[in-house]
Amino acid sequence: MRNRLAGACWLLATASFLAANVVVGLAWDQPGFSWAEHNISDLGNVTCGVWDSSRPRPVCSPWHPAMNAVFVGAGLLLALGALLAHRALRPGRAAAVTVASIVAAGSGYVLAGLHPADVDENLHVLGALLVFAPGNAALLAAALGRSPLLRELRTVSALLGLLGLAGTVLFLSRVDAGIGVGGMERVAVFPLFAWVTAAGLRLLRSRRSRPLS
Repeated sequence: MRNRLAGACWLLATASFLAANVVVGLAWDQPGFSWAEHNISDLGNVTCGVWDSSRPRPVCSPWHPAMNAVFVGAGLLLALGALLAHRALRPGRAAAVTVASIVAAGSGYVLAGLHPADVDENLHVLGALLVFAPGNAALLAAALGRSPLLRELRTVSALLGLLGLAGTVLFLSRVDAGIGVGGMERVAVFPLFAWVTAAGLRLLRSRRSRPLS
């Protein structure tokens, strides 16, 4: 039961986060929202205007309350899913690091949602750093895990972790590699959601197949 609840939490976190990125972005008008130009955080800004002196861009998100609510909700679901999945991910230190890192990344989303970038930039940036660093560290730790679930996902974990880490370094360095700085931020952020989706599907199937813990 715990495994299935964990899987459901992770799948719901992914679905809500991706849906909000699309739907809230579609609500933008003059300017339109660009996944290449705009950061994910721009969807949650509460005021309209030119934002970010280091990379100026027009920001006006009519549905920012919805985006910030999803930041908080998805963060809580990520953390809850990790805590529920702990038994399926253990034994070993790698599993403990994976769980703790996903909880930290989830708390980063909660912090970012409660403190939009144009309201409290310092706390928002802290939340973003928790998403970037522990979020991708979780995947690299998972690649070293010894449980049946983590062994099954070892290659996927390593590839996604390296992709997210590279995306984080390039995003923070403002290197767009032809996909825009906003696009590079998504390379840094989306691997965690891809991983919890893969793990969540396996956890949901665990009752009907061999145990994962």
